[in-house]
Amino acid sequence: MLNKDNYVPWSSCIIRYARSRPNGKMIVDSIENGPYVRRMIATLGEPDLLVPDLESIHEQTDEELIETDINRMNADDQAIQTIILGLPEDVYAAVDSCKTAKEIWECVRQMMKGSDIEEQEKKAKLFNEWEKFTSSDGESIESYYHRFMQLMNDLKRNKHFPENIASNLKFFNNLQPE
Repeated sequence: MLNKDNYVPWSSCIIRYARSRPNGKMIVDSIENGPYVRRMIATLGEPDLLVPDLESIHEQTDEELIETDINRMNADDQAIQTIILGLPEDVYAAVDSCKTAKEIWECVRQMMKGSDIEEQEKKAKLFNEWEKFTSSDGESIESYYHRFMQLMNDLKRNKHFPENIASNLKFFNNLQPE
């Protein structure tokens, strides 16, 4: 369940789940870029004129929608459902007035990630964990490897990528001798 400490993995799971559904690309597009916007259609006045007059412009009606438009509109609804089903009640209560999946997504991101200062603090904390990371006395190599991979995953999710050589050296140099 979503909380301030797991926003990044939660958002990754939501996007992966959305991609796995029918119309997954459209659902993710709706989350990231907003809903389908009906086109404006011009009705021509007298088509025989050299420069036709625009008699009126109207928003695309239901009858003028094609299958891909309808699929996109359905994907917009599915995107909203995909997000809100993964929200705890208190977060849902804060975003239930949002009209689009993108709006909900942005509100949740802002609530969970907070300000740029908080993001910098989180990166600094991860970097500090990286610097101090070592194996414990008597710890199995499997346990050590599992903790190391969790830290590497957290670093990658927060867009802090140590060089491959640095991560390999870190892993091997901090193993406890047997």
